[in-house]
Amino acid sequence: MPFPIHRPRRLRASERLRSLVRETRLDPAQFILPLFACPGEGVRREIGAMPGNYQLSVDEIVTECAELKRLGIGGTILFGLPESKDDQASGAYADDGIVQRAIGAIRREVPGLLVVTDVCNCEYTSHGHCGYIRPGDRDGVVDNDVTLDWLAKTAVSHARAGADMVAPSDMMDGRVAAIRRALDGNGFSNVPIMSYAAKFASVFYGPFREAAESTPQFGDRRSYQMDPANGREAMHEIALDLEEGADIIMVKPAMPYLDLIAAARRRWDVPIAAYQVSGEYSMIVAAARNGWLDHDRAMMESLTGIARAGASIILTYFAKPAARLLG
Repeated sequence: MPFPIHRPRRLRASERLRSLVRETRLDPAQFILPLFACPGEGVRREIGAMPGNYQLSVDEIVTECAELKRLGIGGTILFGLPESKDDQASGAYADDGIVQRAIGAIRREVPGLLVVTDVCNCEYTSHGHCGYIRPGDRDGVVDNDVTLDWLAKTAVSHARAGADMVAPSDMMDGRVAAIRRALDGNGFSNVPIMSYAAKFASVFYGPFREAAESTPQFGDRRSYQMDPANGREAMHEIALDLEEGADIIMVKPAMPYLDLIAAARRRWDVPIAAYQVSGEYSMIVAAARNGWLDHDRAMMESLTGIARAGASIILTYFAKPAARLLG
């Protein structure tokens, strides 16, 4: 008599058994929470398009980071809103810039928390683009080589302030190599680079641009961010960044590009990060507030999908509520 075909129904019969055979597990230590540092004191300004997230003054950043540490969250990535902007992005690499001040405060008040910094220029330029644009050019075409110098100076200034890791998000050609040379040349050879290696020109960044006050004043970023249709190009970009010295590679956004996270995991044995971006966060929160989705289940399912695809590091605005559920 033939044996019956095995189906794992009995293993799904109880939560204890389901947990025992679960293939993909989440841990708060995998999460990095993006934070937005702004001038002032006692500032905690909620971002309208991203409920539950705030523009924070340095003292409030410290309070937030202390909570991250208590929750066992892996760390934070800092974005800066400077006091003023100009066409040279000078606030990005100023020694007393807003991010540099936030790094120092976290180092003093919350020792042991991983501090990553976003290395870009869009929050600091008067026109909202990620690099140098020649005077009179209204098409938003960035001068790649001039921008590399800004990025290298910014990365060094962050490392000097105490950043554990820098994360270039600009998508300029050759930026990883330029930053690696600058870090090594200034005595920061142990500061790793987490590269936004496959960053797409995505509609899902909309809420972030309110948070970071970085909407381009003209043109768009499609001349230097990737076409969402191009998966093979993404693999090429990742390979180039690894050759230039990237220690961790990132895919951004996460949800529409799970196939590329999985493809990168199959191809490279390196740490892979994914950024669950503002639009991914906001649409779940909005749907939950309208009663269309269960907030916690949608949050955890989305994070599990990103981890299952192959990301070992997840940048997410859900870091705190997810950590509480996992705790």
